[in-house]
Amino acid sequence: MIDQATVTIIADVEPGHVDELKVVLGGMQANPGTNTVLPFAAFPGLHFARFVVLEPITDLASRPLPPSLVFLSDVDGPAGRYLKTLVTWYGPGIDQIFGHCEGYPPERGITPARRLAYLRSHTKQAEAVYVNTVGRTARQIHQEAHLREQIEDFLDGARERMADADPVKVHRAIRTFVAGEPSLAWALRPAPGPGPRWWLGQVLRFAPLALSLLVLSPVLIAALPFYLIVLRNHERGDLTPDMRPDPARVRALAAQEDHLVQNQFTAVGFIKPGSFRRWTAIGMVWLLNAGVRLLFNRGSLSGITTIHFARWVFINDRHRLVFASNYDGSLESYMDDFINRVAWGLNAVFSNGVGYPRTRWLILGGARNEQAYKHFLRLNQIPTQVWYSAYGRLSAVNIENNTAIRAGLSARLDAPAAAAWLRRL
Repeated sequence: MIDQATVTIIADVEPGHVDELKVVLGGMQANPGTNTVLPFAAFPGLHFARFVVLEPITDLASRPLPPSLVFLSDVDGPAGRYLKTLVTWYGPGIDQIFGHCEGYPPERGITPARRLAYLRSHTKQAEAVYVNTVGRTARQIHQEAHLREQIEDFLDGARERMADADPVKVHRAIRTFVAGEPSLAWALRPAPGPGPRWWLGQVLRFAPLALSLLVLSPVLIAALPFYLIVLRNHERGDLTPDMRPDPARVRALAAQEDHLVQNQFTAVGFIKPGSFRRWTAIGMVWLLNAGVRLLFNRGSLSGITTIHFARWVFINDRHRLVFASNYDGSLESYMDDFINRVAWGLNAVFSNGVGYPRTRWLILGGARNEQAYKHFLRLNQIPTQVWYSAYGRLSAVNIENNTAIRAGLSARLDAPAAAAWLRRL
């Protein structure tokens, strides 16, 4: 099984270079898959990619933070292989982009090895990563979409001949057609999924800290009442003004949305002052990562089936949090899904951010204040300069349905099951 890797690269932009960098990125966004700088469609294992410019800002202590460039990718296989391809085959494009960032090697004498060293030195590990279906590659998604199209074309051509055939015979005819097409032979083999080796890797990844928590559980249980008292004191003292986003800014953000079946969302915000909130945020994101890796890895994030990939990344010494996702439908429906299904989870993580609606006991309230929550998201949302999707006209439900069509090909189906399978076409 090929696992998905997330690549997060963050580099400060040279003073005075932000506008020049945005010009380069703007040219890419016109054709993100086939642009001449970094043609993302040339990477067969790439699902999603984006470039985001974080504008200069002052932190909560009034210290200036420089502008920075954020490069995010969701890709099949090892991240190292993807980075090597970037610097080897598309080095001039990498130079055009990251040449505007501090510390990038000078043009004279630059080599793939020096480019790779720079990207690796600016790679940031995401604290939590959600993958809709672990192990389902971009190639598989394209193949299964093509399979469905071929089956539908076959059925269109055989409509009269099979008009009165029962579902079992139609299913058998489709299977015979697929078996006779050499280009579709792969479809009769089961799709790979997480196996024992993957599960063992996840257990080993989370086991050390989980065991530590288990050993310390008597102490943690004893400390829990004191933690809750401190938490409530912080919550009562939180400043939670319901600030409204600037309408012009909302229109500019909305102009980037709803061009495909899918959309992108990028937001960044400050963690509330003090070590208590920062460590609470770190702990909640760790638990979130354990949940999405071990429990919510087969098409559903606690009942939400519209998200393809998402990540949470701390930056600026864990005083800020970046959230980025790729999802189906409108932002309004996306926000409503979270409010209606996992408001408690939103609260546990994002209530540690400045400006979040007031919560009670970490998980109550908060996002239940619907309009205040939606204002908070828009206020922290930032423009994405470049966004690429390898299959922008397929929703997560479409992709899952295509996988089910493939799986049903090899199954022995009775009449009701065959009829249900045919309804997927």
